Amino acid sequence: MTESIVENITKPRRGRPPKQARDSQDTRAELIRSGLEQLTENGFASSGIDQILKKVGVPKGSFYYYFASKEAFGQAVIENYATYFAYKLDKCLLNEAYSALERIGLFVESAMDGMERYQFKRGCLVGNLGQEVDLLPESYRQQLIDIFLDWQQRLTACLEAAKVEGELSPTANCVLLAEHFWVGWEGAVSRAKLVKSTQPLQNYLECFIAGLPR
Repeated sequence: MTESIVENITKPRRGRPPKQARDSQDTRAELIRSGLEQLTENGFASSGIDQILKKVGVPKGSFYYYFASKEAFGQAVIENYATYFAYKLDKCLLNEAYSALERIGLFVESAMDGMERYQFKRGCLVGNLGQEVDLLPESYRQQLIDIFLDWQQRLTACLEAAKVEGELSPTANCVLLAEHFWVGWEGAVSRAKLVKSTQPLQNYLECFIAGLPR
């Protein structure tokens, strides 16, 4: 039976270096990618360190050579996902070839493409972990909150641009609208994963845009 990430997560110990010479940073990155895949598809409670190490080809005893603790490993996975998602958001929401509101649609289209590419097996890591927050180390809670706030700020800026372009009412509360978007977005992603269809995301986008104050 594989050891759950939940078990003994705050008990770091000194790991032995791997027997075969391999680039430490590359291996660390591979472990993070494997962890991201596991957590995105299976959630925190159902993911195990053993599967992650086996996929990368790292002996179990060498895990602590790359990470101080399992908690630190989880933090690194979350940070990696946050960096990737921020890049994805900027690529869409800062694309001046489209109007501000069209950029939101561009992001949703990108998300739909991603879910289809992975056959709806992967959802949103941050949203998934938020649902399991009582099982997580307490340090993860603030990390997840900060990521949601970052996403909210990026969307707020896009909505403010929509104001300037005349697509939104001058009195629109862009901070509140951005927060509302992300709260609903996580539900739409979960539904899309459940029904294995991008339609919930498309429906959510249409309702959000239609409900904006003009």
